[in-house]
Formats: sequence, structure tokens, C-alpha cells
Amino acid sequence: MRFGLASTIIVSSTLSNFASAFPATQIPLVSDAHTGTSITPQLFAELEELARIVDISYCVGMTGIHKPFTCLSRCDDFPSFELITSWNTGPLMSDSCGYITYDHNPRIPRIILAFRGTYSIANTIVDLSTVPQSYVPYLGDNETVTTTTEPSCENCTVHSGFLTSWHHTREAIVPQLNEALLQHPDYQVTLVGHSLGGAVALLAGLEFQARGWNPQITTFGEPKVGNQAFVAHIDAEFVSSKEKSMYRRVTHADDPVVLLPPTEWGYRPHAGELYITKPALPPAFIDIQECTGDSDKQCSAGSDKSLVDDEVLAVADDESRTEGFIPARYKLWQLFFSHRDYFWRLGVCMKGGDSWDWKGRYETREPDGEV
Repeated sequence: MRFGLASTIIVSSTLSNFASAFPATQIPLVSDAHTGTSITPQLFAELEELARIVDISYCVGMTGIHKPFTCLSRCDDFPSFELITSWNTGPLMSDSCGYITYDHNPRIPRIILAFRGTYSIANTIVDLSTVPQSYVPYLGDNETVTTTTEPSCENCTVHSGFLTSWHHTREAIVPQLNEALLQHPDYQVTLVGHSLGGAVALLAGLEFQARGWNPQITTFGEPKVGNQAFVAHIDAEFVSSKEKSMYRRVTHADDPVVLLPPTEWGYRPHAGELYITKPALPPAFIDIQECTGDSDKQCSAGSDKSLVDDEVLAVADDESRTEGFIPARYKLWQLFFSHRDYFWRLGVCMKGGDSWDWKGRYETREPDGEV
């Protein structure tokens, strides 16, 4: 069975029936008060905007995004955007969708690449079970030789499904991005991704950094991508004290995907985490904390356990149970809701989105904007 993570429009009656089977209030997985520092209102506004930008990517593969920049989602929020292209590599386990756009805002001119999440929860689960493979950083356009100035990543391994997804995506977007940078070399390369799209944005960002494009990357609900050696490579490229703001990994108190694949399989989170402590929408800037290092126990790492929850997956044999799959205390419904609750409820291409208004009241909007 394939469950739509974000590609299926959930009408209000379906939501009502589904929600009635679960508690009305989500319980945070980490209940201890965070002692860190809240982000600034300015950074909050930037993250909220990027959440809307990545939400638009869910129109790719559905109703589409059209030039100059129109869609059935939040495109009207961005009058300074000019669509360059969109891509869709197909509805398989290594699927990738998204779009590239100019932002001609004179205050912050950007070339934005928005990476969409996976087609379904079923694909997400399968993707996260894939074995790792060796990771080799970008080697240049001929990809046959390296120089002493190029990054190295000794003993690095990454999730093979995520790497395959990036390789498929790379062919679709690198020529377009090259051309866009020739036209506007002073524009900031900005990457944003949700879910699987966050993992692909990470791998894209590492290559773009090696090319000298100095991207800024923001991900929402990004799963773990590689081992500790790979994490050290990411931190060296993006999360140095000088360039900490170049990578923001936004996580949520109830999101199970950010803890997968399990630690027991050798996967580790990287630094740059911004942790939303409030379980319910909408958050405020005081609800988002800057985390320290790769695995701040006061942030999502505090819930990083790798025990099977029988209520999530009915696993038939004892051998599979010992492998670990979904960390304990997670429920399948959190994949529907918490994994999408990043400033807005992401993942439905419709006017106003599948959103909570800022009074905290849930609204399901029809395509014409009527509630």
C-alpha cells in the first residue's frame, strides 16, 4: 500500500476521520526544557519564507509551476520570482522533484533551488532502509581526476538511495544552474529542501560548494544522510564558526524522519540544527532553538532511539525486530503530520496550502481560496 506523504490532496472529511483516531494534542518526544538560545525574529521570518518556498515544490508532479511564476500554491506570495525550470525524475524510490527560480528582489537577489519531498510514506520507509555506499566528493566536470584543492572525504559513506536521487537530479539541474549563474553571477545560490528533498539538497550543496558557488542551504525534516566521517566533511564545509549560517538544518520535536536511518546502522546527524520545540503549529521565534554540535541531546538527538514500535510496523519475524526500523515512541500518524509541520503544514499544492492560520486554527482550503 502506498500512502501519500504530500502528493495527495487531503480533503477536510478525510482529515476529520483520520484525526479522530488519534489524540488531539501531539506530545513532544523531548520534554526537557531547552537551555539554548532562541533564534532572532529576523531568522524566523527567513525560515518561514523558505518553508513557503519549498511548499511550492509540491506542485511539481501535480498541477505544475508555470512561467513567469504561477501555481495553485503560494506562488503569488513571491512577485519577484521568475521561474527558470522545474524537474521531475519520476515516481520511483529515488524520485526527485523541484524547481529553479530567480528571485530578483534587489535586497537579496537569489537563484533558488527547491527540492521536493518523496511521493509517499511507503517510499520514505523503503528509502530509509537502503544500505550505505562510499561517497566521493565532486571531482570536476570530467569526474576523473582530483586536485589538491578539491575536498576529500576519507572513509565517507552515504545512503545509496539519496545519492542515486542526487545523481538523477544532477543531470537535470546543473546545466540550468550553470546558465543561470552566467546570466546573474552576483546572485546568491540558495537551496531549500523538505524530507528526501533535504537529503538531496545536502548532496547538491556539497558539490556546489566544491564548484565555488558558495550555496546557502536550509532543510526541513532532513533525514540522516551519512556516517560520522561524512558528517565531519559537512561540518568542515558549511558549519565552521565563520560560515555557520550557510547551513540550517531545521528539525521538529515530533518528527521521526530526522532520526532515520537508525544510529545502529552507522548514520549520524550533522551540525547546523535549528530545533522547533513546540509540538503544535504555529511556532514563534522563541520556540526555535539553536543547537550545539552534531548531536545536541537537548534537540532532536535526545529522542534518537532505534527500537521497533509494533504499532508502527507489524514485523513478522524476530530477526527483523532486532534490526531496528522506526525508533520507539513514534506513531505512523506522525509521518502524516509532524514530518510536515514546519511553520506551515507542507505538502499540498492548493491555494493557501494545507495550513494552520496564525491564530492556531486548522484550515483546509479549496483551490479557489475558500475555507
